[in-house]
Amino acid sequence: MRRAYKFRIYPDAKRQSEIELQLTLSKEFYNLLLEKSIKAYREGNKKLSMSTLNRLAKEIEKDRKFLQIYSQARCEIKYRVLKAYQNFFRRVKEKKSGKRIKVGFARFKSKDRYRSITYPQENGSFTIVKKNKKQMLRVSRIGGMQIELHREIEGKIKTLTIKKRAREYSAIFTTVKEIELPKVEDTNPAGIDMGLNSFIALSDGTKIEKPKFAKKAEKHIARWQRIVAKRQKGSKRREKAKLNLQRKWEHVANQSNDFAHKLSDKLVNSGYTSFAVEDLHIQNMAKNHNLAQSIHNASWSRFIQMLSYKAESASMKVIKVDARNTSKECSSCGNVQDMPLSKRTYTCNRCGMQMDRDINASINILNRATLGQRGSHAQGDMASAIQQESKSRIEELRTDKTHPLLDAVTA
Repeated sequence: MRRAYKFRIYPDAKRQSEIELQLTLSKEFYNLLLEKSIKAYREGNKKLSMSTLNRLAKEIEKDRKFLQIYSQARCEIKYRVLKAYQNFFRRVKEKKSGKRIKVGFARFKSKDRYRSITYPQENGSFTIVKKNKKQMLRVSRIGGMQIELHREIEGKIKTLTIKKRAREYSAIFTTVKEIELPKVEDTNPAGIDMGLNSFIALSDGTKIEKPKFAKKAEKHIARWQRIVAKRQKGSKRREKAKLNLQRKWEHVANQSNDFAHKLSDKLVNSGYTSFAVEDLHIQNMAKNHNLAQSIHNASWSRFIQMLSYKAESASMKVIKVDARNTSKECSSCGNVQDMPLSKRTYTCNRCGMQMDRDINASINILNRATLGQRGSHAQGDMASAIQQESKSRIEELRTDKTHPLLDAVTA
């Protein structure tokens, strides 16, 4: 099991300047490596590999200022460039196969886009020590910094990443741990429909709303965006305004992540044994300019990612199913009809079934995952049983005020 642990670190002025130097040199090293690899490709070296990047890196390291970067950190930068190319060629291949995505060639990094240094091996390059009743993180080429270890690190530490965002510094450790997963029978699966009106709707009738963090902060964000736009580029006053803007967005992101963590924890520990979710294509959905901001603020992908790894740790499955027509299909008879977003109750034109559209969609998602019929409208004995059980649980929920998920966001 791989896990990441994130802790706040508090470098003094000297360590901050050392981190800034490392970030600046790493950014320059990355950009020079990308530039030389593009030049080598144009000169006929069509095959990009790690050996090619090693040769190009040796040319760059003739400028001895780059030797101030720790050797393992330089190796990690080469992997970043290689991964950027691999992702580019993968997207090209997917676009040729008909997938509607942007190809996006590897970009040169500005100082605002290069925010982290990674030490890919625990070989003495970093260590945690106790000094004067305080925990200190000692890092090669940077020095010692106070670290706030608010929880125990479980497993063997493999890598360390020092990250800077809005003048806040964090240490992120990745660990590996061997665990024996318990056996869990899939007796209580749940379908999850992601939405904008309600964040999630479960096939048992539960609906969870997400606080509109970005909406509440939009006046402050807009104010600092106007201030940044008015300040002269390159000036110190503009940099200060950018910092305040970054802090506002960071606060919103932290609130959203905290909500997703609490909700995913609650779901995994609420008695469900597996989860079925929609295989959403967020980039295509965000092409609707009226809903793009709301879709991005909803952070569906982030929530599904958290739910997936937490469910995996508990021996549960998260199954992705085809999202087509989940809101338009009747969960009782399989009829498909138009459902505009303004219509919140599903009324079937064929069988007359009435249900909240999000709950109906979540039952469809569960049926597709359980029956293995992606996009099919066939209804068998198992589908009928699931439908009958869902209806009884919805009726039970109407009178049950102590459901474990109803207080998921009150913490």
